Amino acid sequence: MALTTTQKKQLRTQAHALKPVVTTGQSGLTDAVLAEIEIALDHHELIKVKVRVSDREDRKQMIQRIESTTQSENILSIGQVAVLYRENPDKNK
Repeated sequence: MALTTTQKKQLRTQAHALKPVVTTGQSGLTDAVLAEIEIALDHHELIKVKVRVSDREDRKQMIQRIESTTQSENILSIGQVAVLYRENPDKNK
């Protein structure tokens, strides 16, 4: 997918007003949470996900797992919030 720097900047601007649509709970990154992220990406393309993990490295690994599983791209990560983007080719039709 490889977005350009300009595209990422535009997506960050759009994401600023968004609220997290998915939050990981105490159970971590379950199949149900991944399924919800998939649905949200299909519907919105650009989403915020709140990853409630206190350890910074664990949070980074969890975001990378979400990216690889959902084939999305991490646009921005600040604190516990990650902004993910995945183009939905069917949405443009």
